[in-house]
This record gives sequence, structure tokens and C-alpha cells, in this order.
Amino acid sequence: MINQQIAKIFSEIADILEIKGENPFRVRAYQRAAQIIGGLPKDVSRMTEKELLEIPRIGRDLAGKIHQYIETGTIEAYDELKKEVPEGFTALLSVPGLGPKTAKLLYERLKITNIDELEFLAREHKLSGLPGIKDKTEENILKGIEMVRRGKERHPLGRVLPIAEEIIGEMQKRNAPVNELALAGSLRRWKETIKDIDILATSENPEKTMHVFIHLPQVKEVVMHGPTKSSVVTTEGIQVDLRVVEEGSFGAAFAYFTGSKAHNIRIREMAVKAGLKINEYGIFRGTDNKRLGGEREEDVYRLLGLPYIPPELREDTGEIEAALEGRLPDLIELKDIRGDLHVHTKRSDGNHTIDELIKAARERGYEYIAITDHTKGLGVARGLNEERLLEEVMEIREINRRMNGFRVLTGAEVDIRSDYTLDLPDKVLRELDVVVASIHSGFRQGRAQLTKRLLSALENPYVTVIAHPTGRLIGERDAHEMDIEEVFRAAGENGKALEINAFPLRLDINDAFAKKAKEMGIPIIINTDAHLISHLDYMSYGVSIGRRGWLEKRDVINTLGTKNLIQWLSRARRHLREHNGERGDRRPMSP
Repeated sequence: MINQQIAKIFSEIADILEIKGENPFRVRAYQRAAQIIGGLPKDVSRMTEKELLEIPRIGRDLAGKIHQYIETGTIEAYDELKKEVPEGFTALLSVPGLGPKTAKLLYERLKITNIDELEFLAREHKLSGLPGIKDKTEENILKGIEMVRRGKERHPLGRVLPIAEEIIGEMQKRNAPVNELALAGSLRRWKETIKDIDILATSENPEKTMHVFIHLPQVKEVVMHGPTKSSVVTTEGIQVDLRVVEEGSFGAAFAYFTGSKAHNIRIREMAVKAGLKINEYGIFRGTDNKRLGGEREEDVYRLLGLPYIPPELREDTGEIEAALEGRLPDLIELKDIRGDLHVHTKRSDGNHTIDELIKAARERGYEYIAITDHTKGLGVARGLNEERLLEEVMEIREINRRMNGFRVLTGAEVDIRSDYTLDLPDKVLRELDVVVASIHSGFRQGRAQLTKRLLSALENPYVTVIAHPTGRLIGERDAHEMDIEEVFRAAGENGKALEINAFPLRLDINDAFAKKAKEMGIPIIINTDAHLISHLDYMSYGVSIGRRGWLEKRDVINTLGTKNLIQWLSRARRHLREHNGERGDRRPMSP
């Protein structure tokens, strides 16, 4: 979508303005606009002027720039700003961890204007010694450069999936003569990063289908055009492969092109032992090549004596053995989620009122939400101090008094400070239903310090859940250096939950850690960290991580009904369990 391109430009405008020392409120306006536009599910090029102006924090000036880019492919103000910095300088700003001020320093002192020069000097230790730059800074810069290069090969799921869905929708809109049309590959398995997009189709007129495909507005370059397979590159630089197969082979092809490669190898090995041959064309008897199936994907597993294995599990991480032994999990589904326990309002850095969020949550069939605005430690997000938070608590209590069939939980996202304390006192936290604890600063502290910060939060009796525990941003920031084993142990001992943050660039904790949490009996809460109403729809990303982590409904706290959720939240407070003389079951109860 064009959204990501506009968001990138707004982000670079913010960086250049910061370098120039412009008004910080103006810098922040562009940063917020980049965040908002990049997170919109709808393509802004398909919005009317009125719809653009209805986007939170997008006034006439920013809407005009968006419209200008849609019409001309450029933003005049951005082009003028770029003239005020050295050519190639904006490339430096794409390096994670290298802020505008450091980039400016490197240019002024060493005349660095591109990533290759930056990498060479960092490897030669020519940067250390400059103001604010130490050996660790050089190490982080090199890691950032590696992430930039890695990002050119693989793209975050949250950026690729909307593009893929848009292509599918555009083909249908243009009446491509297809019967089946579906995403395959790593996208179908919901992997957190994607190399390219695989689409599988059946059609009575493959040539026309291919003609429609290569002429889509999303296509920048046609790599290959054939009667049953074509490859293109989108305007975002992502390769898309479309294959048309025969109706009778669709199921076998769907399984084959979904992968993973390791899973497919195991399936083919089992087929050989069973005297069968399985490929993208079907399932065949080895002795006489008689076709036994292939129209439906289930045929592949049925003929091997296996139950159907969901795509998210097909990574050869034990799913074959579990299927053989009847131990496949009954994976959580989006419909199982009853509410979102990490949502922000206009009081901090969200964009909507509580009433607007209630309406949006009810439209999604939820029974409850928790309002968890940032607290005072995060000044850039206009975090709430004690007085403002208690005002919000009183407002929520009043809302609940006049509302039936829905519950708003009081909460806050509190900062875990570098001195191992929370940025609000216990006397305030005890007034809340949900306390979300998280790290937002000091990411470059050592492993021991970062671990201790998380442990201190887990030991607080009022903390409910640790949000985005590893702190990673896909393609932008690696996970914290911390002792994850120790963090998981402390979560288990203290009866706390860990969050799967569904925001597409976080997906934190990841699938491997979600599976580990399940094995250790640590409850999970899947939240969106919504700052816009449209962000509530990111829940599907969080559920996909849960599914890849083998989570079932009973492993996830916010599948509980309201009454049982409130009971669990109360029991999660250590002092209440100890007061009652019991540890209590830390896993979710029945809905």
C-alpha cells in the first residue's frame, strides 16, 4: 500500500527537522503522522478528502501532503528539505539506533554520507571517542546496518500481508477468471518475516488470469510472464509469484507451496515409506503411479494416516510426532478472544476517547477492554501522573455504573525504570484492575540490569502482565539482551502473565517464547496495544503468533468471560494468594 511510502517520508521529514533544530512539537507531529498512516488498514489513496481529515492527528496541512503524494508521487516540502542535508544523508537515518543527532555529528566530524562509509569506519573503530559514541555504540551501529541489509531480504509480516490481501482483492475486483485464489507460502503460515508473496489459483482461463495479474496497479516490474506462472515486483519492492494449477491438484499444490520446506521433506519421507509419492500435482501410488488424491489439502494428511495439521504448525518442530500420537493442540482462534487488555486513549498517546473505544470493542464482539494509558515516566507519550490516572479511574467507574453487558477495566501501562522501580507507587496501582508493566527506555543497559528490571516488576504484587517483554521491533530493533529463562521462571513463580503484543512490528513475545511459556504453565494475554481504533484489528496477528506457539484457548487469559477474568486478575495479585494461604491455579479457568 501507498501508506508505508508516505509514512516513511513523514518519518524522514521528522528526522531532518530534528537535525535542523526545529520546534519539537512540529517534529513530533510528523512522527505521529508516520505512525498513524503506517498503521492504517485502508489505503489512503482510496480515501476521500473528508476521510483523510477524519484520520486522528491529520490536519489540512498533512492531508494536503498526502494528497500531493497520491497525485504526483512526491511531496514538494520533502524534496526541498532534502536539499538542506547532504546527498545520501537520509540513508543513514534508516539505520536502527542511529538517531538524527548522531547522524549529524558523524557527517560534521567525518563527512559520512552513506551506509558503506559508516560500516567501514565503525569496523575500523574510527567512531569511538566522538562525543557520545563509545565502543558499545559502534557495536550497535553495526547491528543496525545488519538489520537494514537483512530487511532488504525479508519484510515484516505486518507490512507484507496488507499488500498481499490488496493484490487478492484487486484481482477479484478486476474479474480475473479464477475459481480458487489463495495466499500460500510463509504468509499462510504467518511467519513474522516474509521473503516474497506466493499466490495459488485455479482458472479455466490461465492466460487471462496472468494478464490481469501483471497489469495490477501494485506492479512495478514484471520479472517473468508465463501461461501458468508469473512473477512481479511491487512498488514496495516485494516479489509476488502467482501460480495457476489444475482443479484436481489444488489441494496438493496448496500443501506443497505452503511449506515449510522442512515440513514438506518429512511428509515426503513418510510417503515413500508408505509406498506413496506426494508432490504439487497430487498423491500417487508408488507401484503404478495411480492418482489417489490431491484435490483437497486434507488428502495429503489423510492418505498418510495423519489428522490435518494447521499451516501455522508446519515447521517440523514436533507437529508430525504430535499428529501421529494424537497430541495436536486445539489451536486458539480469533473468535475465542473476549477482550483487549492493552488499549490507549487520548489522555496519553492514543487517538480516541474511552467511549469511542467502547463502541469499537463492542462492534468486534468483545465483552471488555482495559484502558491502559501510559504513565508519567513516558513523557513523550504524555504519560499520566497519579492525579490524572485517578481521574481516569473515576471516569471509568462512572461509565461502568451506567453500562450493561460490557465492562471497562481500569488500568495503566507503567514504566519499569532503570533503577528497577515502577514509575507509580503501589498505593495508586492497587486501585487498578490491570497493571501492564513495560520497558520503554534504557534498552542498551547490560543483560543483568535489563533482567533485573523485569524481575522487579514481576515481583510487584499489583503487576498483571509484562508487555512486549523482549522489546524488539521487527526490522528496527533486536530483542533486549536479557536472561529470558530467569524472566520466565519469575513469571511462573509470581503467577504473572506475559503478553503477546499483536502490534505487527512487535509480535512480542514471539512464537518460540509463546510455546515455552505454555510448556512452563505461564499464562499469556494477547493484546493489540491499540493507539487507533483500527489497531484493534491487529488482534489477528497476535492470535497467529499464539497459534504458531501451539497455544490453545485455555492458555490465554483474555479468552475468559468477564466474571472469570476478574477472578483471575484478583488471584494474580501475590498478596491475595498468600493471604488466602494458597498459590492458586495460574492458568485460565473455564470461560
